[in-house]
Amino acid sequence: MKSILFVCLGNICRSPIAEGIATKIAADYNLPLHIDSAGTSHWHIGEPPCDNAVKIALKHGIDISTLRARKVHPKDARRFDYIVAMDNDNRNELLSRGFENVYLIGDYGNFNGADVPDPYFFKDFEGFHKVFSMLDIAVKDFMKKENLWN
Repeated sequence: MKSILFVCLGNICRSPIAEGIATKIAADYNLPLHIDSAGTSHWHIGEPPCDNAVKIALKHGIDISTLRARKVHPKDARRFDYIVAMDNDNRNELLSRGFENVYLIGDYGNFNGADVPDPYFFKDFEGFHKVFSMLDIAVKDFMKKENLWN
């Protein structure tokens, strides 16, 4: 079984949304995948995704409310086939910690390596729409290009 770990800074916005999108695809198409998410920081360990992340996911038929933030662990390098960073800062952090199988989600979906912006700091809900849309396109393209979904 292939496995994917989506990683952002706090694991309460972008990576849980990406996890939710990929998990829904896996469930809808009966794909044998293990999907998880984590953060490079310890700030939100044990917390659910932020309210706006939960709201935008639910708007698209995805329930991420039961997810809980965790910090990426060195053992994740061996546990996951794909470690997918939401931006270059987190990608570089993972590489500096010795992770080798790191992908940048912005390299997929014709985003030309763009960072997925952190909506936690946006002042309105519109930023979450933008992030969900970007992740929906990029996660689907990632899964197709990496032969995880036909």
